[in-house]
Amino acid sequence: MDRFLSNAVNKIDAKGRVSVPAHFRSVVQRKGFGDLYALRGLDVPAMDVGGVDLLERYEQRIAQEDPFLQTADDMSFFVHGDGSYVKMDQDGRITVSDFIREHTGISDEVAFVGRGFFFQMWEPKRLREHGEQVRERLRNLRQQAVKAASTGVSE
Repeated sequence: MDRFLSNAVNKIDAKGRVSVPAHFRSVVQRKGFGDLYALRGLDVPAMDVGGVDLLERYEQRIAQEDPFLQTADDMSFFVHGDGSYVKMDQDGRITVSDFIREHTGISDEVAFVGRGFFFQMWEPKRLREHGEQVRERLRNLRQQAVKAASTGVSE
């Protein structure tokens, strides 16, 4: 499987490194990623981490914008200015830099969450809170869909 799935929490060692979960490392190896690209989440206190395909996906979207408009500038600032390459060592560890810590609130543990073609790094308590909010939003959507189906009204 060439997707980042599931989640895990790992401790940060005394040198500020954390082991990327083995099943995530195997995806990184199968896809042949030399470096990982990390981008601050736009609306969540998490880092989106993936291979060059993650960066290229954003750059393709920027290329669709008029380069003379503010939107293209803003998107480039977000993708390039709020992004950084992350090196995974031979033991599958990455350094949890100040760049990552400041945005996420990570201190001594990292929650890794699969997101398909990329994964996220979270502070574990924040991830639990976010997960509860996500499930609540999805429950509400389901309830709205069931209600609409039973009354024959679409919203």
